[in-house]
Amino acid sequence: MPRSDATASATAGTTPVAGIGTGVIPGTCTSTSRTDASVPESLGSEDTLELRLPDNHSERLEVGRRANVAPPPDRLEGAVRPATVPSASDDLLDQVAEWGPTTTPVGVFHLVPVRIERDLSVVSRWMNDSAVARFWELAGPESVTADHLAAQLSGEGRSVPCLGMLEGTPMSYWEIYRADLDPLACHYPARPHDTGIHLLIGDVADRGRRLGSALLRAVADLVLAKRFLCARVVAEPDLRNIPSIAAFLSAGFGFATEIDLPAKQAALMIRDRSLRHLL
Repeated sequence: MPRSDATASATAGTTPVAGIGTGVIPGTCTSTSRTDASVPESLGSEDTLELRLPDNHSERLEVGRRANVAPPPDRLEGAVRPATVPSASDDLLDQVAEWGPTTTPVGVFHLVPVRIERDLSVVSRWMNDSAVARFWELAGPESVTADHLAAQLSGEGRSVPCLGMLEGTPMSYWEIYRADLDPLACHYPARPHDTGIHLLIGDVADRGRRLGSALLRAVADLVLAKRFLCARVVAEPDLRNIPSIAAFLSAGFGFATEIDLPAKQAALMIRDRSLRHLL
């Protein structure tokens, strides 16, 4: 069952947002799943709070809707290709553990794959924060979080749960996953190597400081830089969560369409490689 993630504010001085993306456990489409008929074939996930959207959000929405044709691999804008493009069979997410740190406007950020024996305590503490628990639905003893992490880690590499380290301090939890191999792909016209993002910001002190938008942009760009076959980064915030959608818009994602997921109505957000220097 999909779960919403948590907590980033798109605009300084606003109420912190709970929920960015969904915590879908990797899997495949089943016979009971359906593709939402309202999703255009040309296409490419948080709770209602008052928030002023970015001034140019209408233009960003429209650009996102038009972002429906990925360029051929030899014309991917900004891509730095090695002599041999990595095979998907080598690693479904191209060795997230080796991506290394990246510089962001808020500091040096590093995705570090989770080790349950090392990281369970901190992730479980975050999951029991009321704002996070509202969307992830993983509050309770550490065993609840342990089961969730174990499910992520047992997905044959389709999802990599990570701690987000900002200037060396763990402050967020991420799931980088193959959206085209996830149940999400049953609900929109997925393309090969579409990569999804789920995120929560752990501590209250780190919320409402534009960290969510800055880190979403940095991680999406990191995915596109490290995953040469990936043309799009996707997310699915709850359609009611206007602040989260605004955070994605501020991070350069475009709103593509509404999709009907088992646990919620979601906004399909896409950061397209060909438009990443324009948004």
